[in-house]
Amino acid sequence: MSENKDLQVADRGNSVEGVKFVYDFTEGNKDLKDLLGGKGANLAEMTNLGLPVPPGFTITTEACKVYLDSGEEPAALRDEVSAHLDALEQKMGKKLGQPDDPLLVSVRSGAKFSMPGMMDTVLNIGLSDKSVQGLAKQAGDERFAWDSYRRLIQMFGKTVLGVDGELFEDALDKAKETKKVTVDTELEAADLKKLVTTFKKIVKKEAGRDFPQDPREQMDLAIKAVFDSWNGERAKLYRRQERIPHDLGTAVNICSMVFGNLGPDSGTGVAFTRDPASGQQGVYGDYLQNAQGEDVVAGIRNTVPLAELERIDGESYDRLMQIMETLENHYKDLCDIEFTIERGQLWMLQTRVGKRTAGAAFRIATQLVDQGLIDEAEALKRVTGAQLAQLMFPRFDEQAKVEQVARGIAASPGAAVGKAVFDSYTAVKWSRSGEKVILVRRETNPDDLDGMIAAEGILTSRGGKTSHAAVVARGMGKTCVCGAEDLEVDTKRRRMTVPGGHVVEEGDVISIDGSSGKVYLGEVPVVPSPVVEYFEGRMHPGADDADELVEAVHRMMAFADRKRRLRVRANADNAEDALRARRFGAQGIGLCRTEHMFLGDRRELVERLILADTQAEREESLKQLLPLQKKDFVELFEAMDGLPVTVRLLDPPLHEFLPDITELSVRVALAESRQEPHENELRLLQAVHRLHEQNPMLGLRGVRLGLVVPGLFTMQVRAIAEAAAERRAAKGDPRAEIMIPLVGTVQELEIVREEADQVIAEVEAATGTRLKLAIGTMIELPRAALTAGQIAEAAEFFSFGTNDLTQTVWGFSRDDVEASFFTAYLEKGIFGVSPFETIDKDGVGSLVKSAVQAGRATRPDLKLGVCGEHGGDPESVHFFHEVGLDYVSCSPFRIPVARLEAGRASVEAEGSDHR
Repeated sequence: MSENKDLQVADRGNSVEGVKFVYDFTEGNKDLKDLLGGKGANLAEMTNLGLPVPPGFTITTEACKVYLDSGEEPAALRDEVSAHLDALEQKMGKKLGQPDDPLLVSVRSGAKFSMPGMMDTVLNIGLSDKSVQGLAKQAGDERFAWDSYRRLIQMFGKTVLGVDGELFEDALDKAKETKKVTVDTELEAADLKKLVTTFKKIVKKEAGRDFPQDPREQMDLAIKAVFDSWNGERAKLYRRQERIPHDLGTAVNICSMVFGNLGPDSGTGVAFTRDPASGQQGVYGDYLQNAQGEDVVAGIRNTVPLAELERIDGESYDRLMQIMETLENHYKDLCDIEFTIERGQLWMLQTRVGKRTAGAAFRIATQLVDQGLIDEAEALKRVTGAQLAQLMFPRFDEQAKVEQVARGIAASPGAAVGKAVFDSYTAVKWSRSGEKVILVRRETNPDDLDGMIAAEGILTSRGGKTSHAAVVARGMGKTCVCGAEDLEVDTKRRRMTVPGGHVVEEGDVISIDGSSGKVYLGEVPVVPSPVVEYFEGRMHPGADDADELVEAVHRMMAFADRKRRLRVRANADNAEDALRARRFGAQGIGLCRTEHMFLGDRRELVERLILADTQAEREESLKQLLPLQKKDFVELFEAMDGLPVTVRLLDPPLHEFLPDITELSVRVALAESRQEPHENELRLLQAVHRLHEQNPMLGLRGVRLGLVVPGLFTMQVRAIAEAAAERRAAKGDPRAEIMIPLVGTVQELEIVREEADQVIAEVEAATGTRLKLAIGTMIELPRAALTAGQIAEAAEFFSFGTNDLTQTVWGFSRDDVEASFFTAYLEKGIFGVSPFETIDKDGVGSLVKSAVQAGRATRPDLKLGVCGEHGGDPESVHFFHEVGLDYVSCSPFRIPVARLEAGRASVEAEGSDHR
């Protein structure tokens, strides 16, 4: 170990006296999530509230960090655990694993951020060949004792000793086949006793050791296993997916066991204070009689709705409803609750702020405002741009002719279409090949995470809204239908049978609706979401037929718009896109890419320009292009009347406007072989060869093109100026801004600016119109960012082109690297997210920040914006707010996302200031 790492471990208390690594549930609170993890902090909070929580204690995340750094537990940890275990034994009046009346405990993970099913848990620690007899006698139920023991061996074997879990499942299935039963609860005590013997043999063979009979050894090994699970592959994958930091570590919760598998008057369940799928208030959750908690969340047995508990055990139901109301009022949010009933006694095992769908997030935020539990600023923090983007996805067309074959539980909304696949490996493989897939399983488990990420949606035949598939899918925003019991899923034969006997083979297309739970054969057409219709102005909040979700979105957007400092513009190249952007709330155009105007029918004129041999020919081509460009700008300025329009002069290399070199070579060769005329094609081919560059993105493009092709930029400037003058003559209010691309030095900008100013003056003189056309540049090269103070002397505005800036800072060619090695970089954790998706704050962001400071030091009124794809990325918007940009610009459909996140950035900044 390095010297630095030794110091790091020492700092964390491996050998420092006075550092506390273990907290009783009575000592913590909900604000200690960094130290106690989410589960431990909330168990402590419920204990403080006087709710029925089984006694226990929490080992801190700091202990885990020491273990992960050094490979050893902190020196003081064993003694602290022993002291807390002694106190727990005194409180419970029994000792861990004692033969006659054993205390049993669970060992559960509990990170700061919820990671459902990604890390390890072991129940029933303390059972052994001797204590199982005492448990049977104490409970008066031999079947219960042996069921608990087989569960311990199964979980301990898989989690702690690394035994393949399928071996235990196969043995369990064989026991049920021998008994001719279908569910675990139908196995009797004698069957389970035999199963324990079988399980112990599996452990001995696969792990090379006997199942430990010493209860303290069981607990110590389980604690280490939970620590180790922080760096398990599925946990690391989930953290990368959810952008959870890798250095937080997990707490470990040691909790005295309560049993839901003691018979029909016992059970376990998961409850939500509101529907996590829709946000509606009511009774939501799942309950399973005669079961332990893992049976519910794993989805291996189909549950009954929570409302059924009122009939099964009315007293426990009423108590649970009271506790749920207490918790929601206390946390001021949707709460996700795990509970167990042991022979009529209700116990609370966990609570947390629950994961929810995007629609539920918006509805719940506004509901809580109306109930006076939170204010609008807090409500805005509860919704995200990523959730809003999900709500803008299309939904299935209800009028389409469809073949519905099943209906399950609507676990996570959305309209997903893809080829059915029956294992995660295939889902990932096909997805990487460009196929859209639906992952179909009887139930999912944490090992399916990579397949769930790759799939468009998830379909299971077992489980409910609280199953692993449902919880993880909601967290990721994936469409999910669970518990479609009519489907017979055969993963080994890679097929499922639907009612009526029709067989869906792997590769057949299916469609699933996570909002209704419906499953269809084939591809179902989609229609725009009501949220998009709202932004388009086709659905009005307050109208009789207005969607409740639209009302919630409208309220959050209105508040975000009132709070945000950043203005939001659009990247738009024509009047149609500009008008759509304006309907979506754009406050101008931040990037009009003029190269898109040179395509189509105008390509021939561009070819003539490129092929021109004389100045006269070049001027004639530019003369013909001028009125076409002017018409483009007139339409654009009219669509955005009264709002700024930033027009970027021609940026890409000229060869992009010529035919493909291979295709053109073939045409020339064929013409020559047939002795057909091919003069024009030959000239084109010569031009393509002349303009060919090894790396055109770093070659003759942008400002360089304007400097070496006489008249090109001045033609564009003249078209902009004449269009602005024409709109003014028509009583319009054009606010054009001219942007020079790919500037690397102030001298380039000065030369182009001098020519542009001259052209603008000529147009003003000819039309008698005073034009106020700002001239600025794109900062998209590292040198431009590093010399921003100089460049600001000649620029009235900067617009950061973060796509190119990312390419040039990293040395990446975006078109190549994303398809070649980005997947490997993401999997290895080199990237948490693609730097083209979310801005690289340390590298690219650092250049942006320094350029902002240098530019404004030279020109205090310098207008600053960003027009790369990052302008519509939620996380990046917060960064742009922080560094002081004036606006972000993004594609029209991302405008609402940027508006919302700009509002959230202002609210969060205010919160930081107040602190």
